[in-house]
Amino acid sequence: MTTRSESLGQERRVRLPAGEVRYFERGRGAPVVFVHGVLTNAELWRKVVPDVAAAGFRCLAPDLPLGSHDLPMRADADLSPAGNADLIADFLDALDLRDVTLVANDTGGALTQIMLSRRPERVGRVVLTPSDCFEYFFPPIFKALPPVAKIPGSMAVLGQLLRIRALHPLPLLFGWVTKRPLPDDVAQAYLGQLRKSAGVRRDLRKLLRDVHPRHTLAAAEALRTFDRPVLLAWAAEDKLFPIRLAHRLAALLPDAKLVEIADAYTFVSEDQPAALAGHIAEFAGVMAD
Repeated sequence: MTTRSESLGQERRVRLPAGEVRYFERGRGAPVVFVHGVLTNAELWRKVVPDVAAAGFRCLAPDLPLGSHDLPMRADADLSPAGNADLIADFLDALDLRDVTLVANDTGGALTQIMLSRRPERVGRVVLTPSDCFEYFFPPIFKALPPVAKIPGSMAVLGQLLRIRALHPLPLLFGWVTKRPLPDDVAQAYLGQLRKSAGVRRDLRKLLRDVHPRHTLAAAEALRTFDRPVLLAWAAEDKLFPIRLAHRLAALLPDAKLVEIADAYTFVSEDQPAALAGHIAEFAGVMAD
C-alpha cells in the first residue's frame, strides 16, 4: 500500500458495489469531494485540501480506479466511463453525503459531467478545473490511448514505459499538465501501481478502451438543464484543454461562472494550489448560504 501525504487527512475505506475504495478525509463542515483523473490519485489534491479544510469544510479525496489506485475493483465491475461515473455517485451514497461540492480535474471532470447527467441528486455545486469535455475526451494528444487499450497486454507495456523518468517531462506525461517539474515521489505515487498490479491494469483498461467523445457530448446536452451553480476554475494557459472549452461550458450551463487562473496548466492544484483553494472555499461558502 503506497502512502499519501499527511495533508490529505485520515485514511479511510468504503465498500461500494464495484469494490473497496480508499479515501482521505480532513476537516469538518459541509462536504467537498475531490475527483482526480487518469494516472493520478488523491495526492493530486494534497496542496489544496489543507486550506479548504481550514476554511470550514469536510474534505474527502478518494483514490478512484483510474490507474494509480492501490485497491483493484471487483473483476466484474463496470469501469466504463458510465460505470466510473456511477462509482462517484455510489461513493456519495455510501457516505450519505448531501449538498456536496464536487471538485474535479482532467478525466475526473469528464466522469463528473457524466455523473451529473445520470445521478446528480446529492450534488449542490460543482467546481471544474481543466477537464475533458465536449469532443475533448481525450484531448488530441491522447487520442491513441483508447485503441491501444484494446490490445491485450498493452497496459503492462505502458506500465514499464512509465518507469522511465526521462519520459516524465514530455507532453505525453507531465510536460503539459504542470508548469514546473513534478516531485519524483509524487510521480511515483501516480505511476508505480500500474507496473505492480495486474488488477490495477485491468481496471484502467476497462475505462480507456471505452473513452470516446460521445460520452462527454451526451453529458453536455443533458447539462443544458443542470440548474446548480458551477465554477469553472480554468488555467488561462492550459495546453491540453484550451480556455475556449471553459467559455463553451460557461455558455452551455445555466448557472456557471468562469475564473481564469494564471501561471498554471491542467493540474491547477499543483501549480496554483492557494489560488484554487481560495476559489473553492469562497464559491462553496457563498453558494451554501
